[in-house]
Amino acid sequence: MHEHSLLQDLLRKVDTIAREEGSARVVSVQVRLGALAHISPDHLREHFERATQGTVAQGATLLVETDADIHAPHAQDILLQSVEVAT
Repeated sequence: MHEHSLLQDLLRKVDTIAREEGSARVVSVQVRLGALAHISPDHLREHFERATQGTVAQGATLLVETDADIHAPHAQDILLQSVEVAT
């Protein structure tokens, strides 16, 4: 499942950022969803909610910006834009 591997990569990055910031909780995650990522924003949110159970990102808000350009260099990717952690 392509979206599963993309989401796992995203969550590894989010976890690393939270640890580097010394935070035990992520408040929000903002991503850019490529036009060819083959997942809708709503479906991504569902996967995110399930995948973050028991992690520092559990309960975090997922903000999804979509990119309609199929020729963009990262059209198949879910790109991490920002992570807000609790202080």
